[in-house]
Amino acid sequence: MLTLDPKELSPVKLQGYLQSAIAPRPIAFASTKDKNGKPNLSPFSFFNIFSSNPPILVFSPARRVRDNTIKHTLINCEETREVVINVVNHAIVQQMSLSSTEYPDGINEFAKSGLTAIPSEIVKPYRVAESPVQFECKVNQIIPLGTEGGAGNMIICEVVKMHISEDVLNAEGQIDPFKIDLVSRLGGNWYSRAKEGLFEVEKPIATLGIGVDMIPDFIKESSVFNGNDLGKLGNVESLPSEEEITIFVKQNFEVKGVLSADDEVKKHQLAKEYLDKNEVLTAWKVLLAKQ
Repeated sequence: MLTLDPKELSPVKLQGYLQSAIAPRPIAFASTKDKNGKPNLSPFSFFNIFSSNPPILVFSPARRVRDNTIKHTLINCEETREVVINVVNHAIVQQMSLSSTEYPDGINEFAKSGLTAIPSEIVKPYRVAESPVQFECKVNQIIPLGTEGGAGNMIICEVVKMHISEDVLNAEGQIDPFKIDLVSRLGGNWYSRAKEGLFEVEKPIATLGIGVDMIPDFIKESSVFNGNDLGKLGNVESLPSEEEITIFVKQNFEVKGVLSADDEVKKHQLAKEYLDKNEVLTAWKVLLAKQ
């Protein structure tokens, strides 16, 4: 058996062991606003329910391991004492992942991820319309757990209003685990789907994805693509060049056939086949190819 002393490990290595061993973990998709009213949206897997009476949820935005900086969510919770915690199901997992990209302060992650912001009833932060359950919360207490990179900050929240989609309820009015289709976090790129098992979601690129808001309307409005597809398309740093697209088309007879047929739906369906195989740049080449 491998026996380790946490004090002898680098923070990155220790974090990797902890996140891989203590799993699967539920995901708090936390929506906040800063003191000026600008929205922020970010997921956290250090999260759980700690009390039902009163209803208490706890999540922990950790200090970044690489540079010991703190996240906008923590700053906003400190300043406003309000947060909405949205649960994450499989239908929005790619968009949730895209929102974790470290965009600069003031960038709207709702727009970048293509998710819909809707008003809350009691607190100021928005809810995620696509999330099947949303908890409006007041922040009771914030407990710093350390001062170095990787240190958590326990945010203790009290639920003041719940919103549950009727689509995830069974005949008895209870939440059906198959209908809600929750996902959870493991180590690395790994996630777990409650009703199926393990799958992978590539972490957002180290720089910045273009975001769903930068995807052309003809793609966003297509009936072929779902939210997860848009999340994948929005998680590229840049689009393929015209030269790359031209070379791709010349070498791909299937694409030539779709283009010659001038059938937009078939073109989108072919792009989706590549997306399902996580060949995102190839999907973009298909979508941007011209006859």
